[in-house]
Amino acid sequence: MQERMAYLTQKREVLVQLLEQPDLGTLRIDVNQALEEMDDLLEEFQRTFPAAS
Repeated sequence: MQERMAYLTQKREVLVQLLEQPDLGTLRIDVNQALEEMDDLLEEFQRTFPAAS
């Protein structure tokens, strides 16, 4: 499970980089939503398994 969360953390950076693209258009809304949901998931994991963080 920790490996999967580390993988998600790495992939989060890809979304951040995508969000910085100026020609993203309306896809920016979806990318922003994905980032918010990913952040919520990572926070919940850290609350549930504090020793794992």
